[in-house]
Amino acid sequence: MTRLTDRQTVLVGLAITAVAAAVLLAMGRTPICACGTVKLWHGVVQSRENSQHVSDWYTFSHLIHGFLFYGATWLIARRWPIGARLAAALAVEAGWEIVENTDLVINRYREATIALDYYGDSVLNSVCDIAAMTAGFVLAARLPVGVVVGLALAMEVGAGYAIRDNLTLNVLMLLYPLDAVRQWQAGG
Repeated sequence: MTRLTDRQTVLVGLAITAVAAAVLLAMGRTPICACGTVKLWHGVVQSRENSQHVSDWYTFSHLIHGFLFYGATWLIARRWPIGARLAAALAVEAGWEIVENTDLVINRYREATIALDYYGDSVLNSVCDIAAMTAGFVLAARLPVGVVVGLALAMEVGAGYAIRDNLTLNVLMLLYPLDAVRQWQAGG
């Protein structure tokens, strides 16, 4: 496989992100929060502005996606150049952002989790989620494995404590919802 230059990797990443943004817009996703503002951080999970701004509690999950995609591509495609592995990770993350914003998945979140006010991501939030995954991938490529594992655990525990949700619980509740977890997440 041909090695991509850093510039080519950036261009491929921007192209993948732009295609995802165009698809999301074509699906009817709002470009920015319907509230009309753009915030760097929005920390209120149970609100219509969740997943509408640059970052939120779920940004940590996307950083962890980057850690996981780096690990997976290292295991599966170790001989590929790092730029090609990043491009593959970007394609998967962009694909998830599109699938996550379909009515099927949005309705599943509302039925199976405590995300009753979740109406999908803004395009801005999806693009920033893709950027967060990229940052996680780059960090995983540069940091020792123990540091990456420690960061992932800290983010999972921190988000779990702060908002009673994290990547692990999100996946569990999306695929196999448990009433006990839903009650705990609701504060009961």
